[in-house]
Amino acid sequence: MTYDITALRALFPALSSGTAHFDGPGGTQTPRPVIEAITEALANPLSNRGQVTAGERNADAIVTGARAAMADLLGAQPSGIVFGRSATQLTYDFSRTLAASWVPGDEVVVTRLDHDANIRPWVQAAERAGATVRWADFDPATGELTPDHLRAVLSDRTRLVAVTAASNLIGTRPAVAEMSRLAHEAGALFWVDGVHYTAHALVDIDALGADFFVCSPYKFLGPHHGVLAARPELLDTLRPDKLLPSSDAVPERFELGTLPYELLAGTRTAVDVLAGLDADATGSRRERLAASLAALHRHEETLRTLIDHGLADLDGITVHSRAAERTPTVLLTFDEAFGEHATQDASRFLAERDVHAPSGTFYAIEASRRLGLGDSGGLRVGLAPYTGTDDVDRLLTGLALFLKQASR
Repeated sequence: MTYDITALRALFPALSSGTAHFDGPGGTQTPRPVIEAITEALANPLSNRGQVTAGERNADAIVTGARAAMADLLGAQPSGIVFGRSATQLTYDFSRTLAASWVPGDEVVVTRLDHDANIRPWVQAAERAGATVRWADFDPATGELTPDHLRAVLSDRTRLVAVTAASNLIGTRPAVAEMSRLAHEAGALFWVDGVHYTAHALVDIDALGADFFVCSPYKFLGPHHGVLAARPELLDTLRPDKLLPSSDAVPERFELGTLPYELLAGTRTAVDVLAGLDADATGSRRERLAASLAALHRHEETLRTLIDHGLADLDGITVHSRAAERTPTVLLTFDEAFGEHATQDASRFLAERDVHAPSGTFYAIEASRRLGLGDSGGLRVGLAPYTGTDDVDRLLTGLALFLKQASR
């Protein structure tokens, strides 16, 4: 296993600015091969998909190549990969389609841990259908969302369960596979928000038990759009609103309008960059992804341990990321003595020193409120493949200096 952080960082033009980025959960920086793939797609002939002209063939090759790459990344079938503008948009689209069969008395389960993009679409769809929303809680003291939390709100009326594979706010990784078993035993479909999870783990939608799995390439070195993975035979049972002359084939049935070909070219390349994180990895792209993401996990765990130990040495900080299984994502707040807006002040203080660690709820508004942080949230520190030990040193040094100056 070879994880060459120096060689990897050289791929990212944005890192030449000298900023230490801890904003990965909100979106990673873009490597040069992805930028070049987007440019190449736009520089060559491009038109609607087909096989007659060069532009048609280029567009078709880009789409099929991106589907194959995302299928390798997610352990899915290429014909079960749906592209959309964002994970949020895809969730809203599918919530409307799935809710068309719901009736009063049906129930939908969402969790307090989730990003609002995996809550509000289901809540609003349920309200329109007259269905009941059931909320699965999590333990704010530990950050854990357990199968027991889900079991407590399931019934034979449950039609859909929506759960995050990893919290974008505090990093918690619930036991998704066990939750899927419970949901399926209740006769419900199981929707998994994998936007934060996909950046840090090898996804296998069958092992997770996900009927639907959504993610966003810009969280794992790619461009801005959304991806959904599902079994093609499940997708074939769904009838979304669509234009009459547009394709009724799966997965095109769910892709409304012309796809952003240049972004799909970038996504295909982003998957290839991820597959090369372990320079010694061999075999199929899926096999290389498995080896590379294992190497990434070890790298990020090393850095997360440094951060955890460094924060433990600083007085006046509360860390809210406490789950036993979690991504390298840390949410922290400051004691009241440092002021009501300490997390925002700390974020600005760090930014002035070219360390980017943003403050807020990051759309996980229900989780922030459940943690007792209201609508302010906290300071979030998130790692990405290009994060190095020097970045961690600068972060910890900056936080120590902020605490020292703020306590005067």
